[in-house]
Amino acid sequence: MSLVGYNFGKILKSSRVFKGLTEEQLAAGICSEEDIIQFEKEEKYPTIDQLYKMALKLEVELNHFFDIASTDTYNYAIAVTELIKKYKRERDYAAIHEIIQKEQDNPLFKHTSFDQFLVWHQGICIYYLDKDKQKSISLLDGALAMTHQEQDSMTEREIEILTSMAIIEKDSGNLDKAVELFLSALNQLTELPQVQDSSIWLRILYGLAQALSKLERYEESLIYCSKGIDNCIYEENMYLFGELYYQSGMNFIKLGKENKGKEYLEKAVMLFKLQKNEKFASLVETEMEKLLKYC
Repeated sequence: MSLVGYNFGKILKSSRVFKGLTEEQLAAGICSEEDIIQFEKEEKYPTIDQLYKMALKLEVELNHFFDIASTDTYNYAIAVTELIKKYKRERDYAAIHEIIQKEQDNPLFKHTSFDQFLVWHQGICIYYLDKDKQKSISLLDGALAMTHQEQDSMTEREIEILTSMAIIEKDSGNLDKAVELFLSALNQLTELPQVQDSSIWLRILYGLAQALSKLERYEESLIYCSKGIDNCIYEENMYLFGELYYQSGMNFIKLGKENKGKEYLEKAVMLFKLQKNEKFASLVETEMEKLLKYC
């Protein structure tokens, strides 16, 4: 099922014409002019990110593109959550915050699942934008309490919220608490009969490895790096693959195993380049030069 309604092409074209934009002008900075023509003919559909950018340029709400006649409002809420997930992967917390501000009074998001999702991500934004850890953790606790009872095992969503709390504790320097929360999340995850999103394993394993490295527990960190790398290979998932090799390389260097460390760091650079992440590749190359220079 498409994320947009059946009259999407007509809605897009009428909005563009009303705004006085050509196909080329609407496409600028978003996609190609040919893409716009195909969108309006419904020969293909935009990504949710492209849709969001078009809405901003046309000065309409995202739900403007959803066919009211289809009453497919649930798909709209799903589209918004997918857009937030995309921006979270990119660490664009300002964009997430803007979406939350627009949607928090939307009746669609009063449903517990969607409300919980917004509160959870609001908590993340509060920390990374305002550095207000106390308020951030309070919001995450509140999001968790919407569905979780103390005696119950956690759902996948609840484990993700717990993982966000662990990451914030790590990033704020509260490393022992972070390790405790990561291990709790990992134990909860192993109890699930099935995990829908395998990336959650990687977020926990990588975060735990980072926290242990900062505590100078390098051998333990390597164990979780190895588990993460094995998971990436098994699931054929590139998510955090380069980061896990980088963390492994750093651990080996700290343990005095410079050649092994260099080998892992070079693999990290290769993986970042394969992902067209030149920024990270360059950062690792620079870091590798510094570390090996003083070893």
